[in-house]
Amino acid sequence: MKPFSLLAAAWLLPLALTAAESPRTYENKLVRLQNPPPLLADHPEFVAPVKELVRFEAPVLVDDASADLLVRAWRFSYNARGIIEVPNRLRAADTAIIFVHPWGIDDGQGWRTPEPAGVADFCTLEKNKLAARHTSEVIVPFINSLRGKVKFVMHSLPGGEDPIRRKLYRSFTRTPSAGERAEGAKELAAKLNAFNYRGEPLPAQLKVSTDKGVVDYFKQFPGLDAGARYNGEGFWNLPIPVTRDADARPDDVVIYDTAGYEPLKKFLANSGVRHVLLVGYATDMCYCRTTAGYENLRKDFNVFLVGDATLATFPANDSPRHATNAHVSYAALNNLVTQVSWVKLTKP
Repeated sequence: MKPFSLLAAAWLLPLALTAAESPRTYENKLVRLQNPPPLLADHPEFVAPVKELVRFEAPVLVDDASADLLVRAWRFSYNARGIIEVPNRLRAADTAIIFVHPWGIDDGQGWRTPEPAGVADFCTLEKNKLAARHTSEVIVPFINSLRGKVKFVMHSLPGGEDPIRRKLYRSFTRTPSAGERAEGAKELAAKLNAFNYRGEPLPAQLKVSTDKGVVDYFKQFPGLDAGARYNGEGFWNLPIPVTRDADARPDDVVIYDTAGYEPLKKFLANSGVRHVLLVGYATDMCYCRTTAGYENLRKDFNVFLVGDATLATFPANDSPRHATNAHVSYAALNNLVTQVSWVKLTKP
């Protein structure tokens, strides 16, 4: 390239930058809130309200031109010594809703918890039913309130794009026809119902030493064994469907964990998505660490955790409310948390 061309390219580069790429000065001014109500208080059966002695309000952080989606959010700062609430103004057309791991377990599609000691999802039939009700009562109404406005509704699932789910769900690369979906549904039912959902029972006897009985005990009988012993060989290779409770639509896009984060990142970026509203399960596991978890997405997108549209695992408890509160509160150290009632469509 000639020197003149190099100079021209250097001169033109700033003109190519969009407003979104241009930095701005954010005034980090915190104003103390007086007697604010608890956070995440709309669905106390599923998540215990968040209460903190000190709360502040900050200026608008994300402020899109022609914004039509208001998302108030909060985070916790040890250094500020309290919760900071942050208003945001988004373009819905630049926003995706991602539902992490809406597993179709015990929902009538055929994939079910193995007996007598197998585990999947929230690990007991009763807890799986509670999660299904949370999906129906909290997540689905939230998603449907934004359908037709946001860019995508997406669902992430374990495994890869196997032949059956390829016919059932839209992916990054294709949208199946109605005929393919019908064929895929039949194949799914046949595949799932042909599996033998029987595993071994709990061990009746354990060999433990006299000096390290606790060590030996947990080696042979750990708190969670989701392997072939109790679930059966091949259980996790079955085509896990999106739960019926999710009310998925043909235009919804399915994300497969095996493909990894880069294809998801590329798909969202190429589609003009800059913001993600994250819902799903489980707050302490898949919601943070899988392909569509916030630990990946927050590196490249403005991520808002919808704190009452997620459930944490809750071993040794009959309710997820306190576990969800704890894990959402911890996530709030480095993520913005919103709630269903704080996400509102408005006129641009």
